[in-house]
Amino acid sequence: MNNKLTVAVMFGGQSSEHDVSCVSGVTIMKALDREKYDVLLIGITKDGRWLLADSIEDVESGAWRESRIQAIISPDAQDHGLILFEDGRSRKQRVDVLFPVLHGMYGEDGTIQGLFEMAQIPYVGCGVLASSVSMDKWYTKIVVDDLNIRQAKYVPISHIDMRNIDGCVAKVEAALPYPVFVKPSKAGSSVGVNKASDREELVAALNEALRHDIHILVEEAIVGREIECAVLGGYEPKASDVGEVLSAEDFYTFDAKYNNQESRTDLHPVFPEGKLEEVRADAVKIFKALDGFGCARVDFFMEKGTNEIVFNEINTMPGFTSISMYPMLWNEKGLDNGALADEMIRLAFERYVR
Repeated sequence: MNNKLTVAVMFGGQSSEHDVSCVSGVTIMKALDREKYDVLLIGITKDGRWLLADSIEDVESGAWRESRIQAIISPDAQDHGLILFEDGRSRKQRVDVLFPVLHGMYGEDGTIQGLFEMAQIPYVGCGVLASSVSMDKWYTKIVVDDLNIRQAKYVPISHIDMRNIDGCVAKVEAALPYPVFVKPSKAGSSVGVNKASDREELVAALNEALRHDIHILVEEAIVGREIECAVLGGYEPKASDVGEVLSAEDFYTFDAKYNNQESRTDLHPVFPEGKLEEVRADAVKIFKALDGFGCARVDFFMEKGTNEIVFNEINTMPGFTSISMYPMLWNEKGLDNGALADEMIRLAFERYVR
């Protein structure tokens, strides 16, 4: 009798973080104990096809995109989970839990979580509300405004506002001094994020951000240390210690994160007395306020000169690459990647216990 859980690891996706998700997915696939789990590998292509990958090697090489086996969530998912299609034939596939290692839009934003909820299949990570609000930096700020936690001053701009670009520039300049950071409201891994030091750069940055989202956030520049905290848990979440990002560039861009070997992380930074505890407490407070459940990485600045802690953003499905802070912080607390994956799966089932 097979008592192993069947886990479907989902990776790829339709966002600008597709490639990062594939790398994160491989980390989880390798971490899962085959004595405990039967593992299915479900890749989502950039055009939205769900395909069954044959092996981890196919995921690493990209050959999974040529798979002839397509998958969909079953309308009768409580019985088996997936339906697989190949050469005009279909078969049912049992799934006990879904592990969506998906970053960005259509994976981390509540959309796919809603599908899982409708299918009533347990899944790893935050639910619909936390995923959708946390993905949108604009609405995250609205929630955090009520928590008495400092965050960067900001000016929200919509695609409708952008019909009058001069008005947008005037609105920003009236509220914030240069330099400012311009971000798509719903993008991750610093995609579409730019620093603007004058009006010309601001216009260019606004137009670039609009390519990625209909909502834009313009923030004051916080000069200081970039620090991150990992949160894990359900109704009583816990925070890890804090890591520091040492970017090789002016700020932590996509290239600085994934392509510049000079960027580093410090898992044992030295902080002024009480600041570590403040960051950990704020991370949990923000996670709970956003209805978080399962996991998240919460990012902050420590402002130069004042040492004040300033909330930056939250990621509800943080990266699991070799350079990702989230797993490294929990590794430091004694949870290797296998134990971390086990706990994340356990929490997926805890969500359904009331």
